[in-house]
Amino acid sequence: MADFRKITETLLASPQIEPADVAAAKAEGVTLIINNRPDGEAPDQPDSSAIESAASDAGIDYVAIPVSGGGFSQPQVDAMADALAKADGKVLAFCRSGTRSTFLWALAQAKAGADPDEIASKAAAGGYDVSPIRQTLDMLSGSAGA
Repeated sequence: MADFRKITETLLASPQIEPADVAAAKAEGVTLIINNRPDGEAPDQPDSSAIESAASDAGIDYVAIPVSGGGFSQPQVDAMADALAKADGKVLAFCRSGTRSTFLWALAQAKAGADPDEIASKAAAGGYDVSPIRQTLDMLSGSAGA
């Protein structure tokens, strides 16, 4: 069952979705699904291709930007920023719990110069705590030491 959490007017974060959840995403106005979970992370998760196929059938764009438990890289932050910038409508980003997706969104926002306090507030409203990456958010936004 879908657990889409509103981060902004145009971004929802979610724990792992199933192909059947794509219809609920469409009903929410989602036009792009971003998968931040690598295939094979857990034996019970659906393959990326199954969700991509369901998204395609529903007329929803799909992009995979997998993030392992090892952390984030600059190319992943750039890919997330690029995907969000090109989205024409609401975006649903998911991973195992939604945390990596929210972190990746937060890093992309900070890199674009968004206020880390505002980023943290929006993430918290969706049920996510970005404090583990707060120092990086500050650095990326240019507010470190401010």
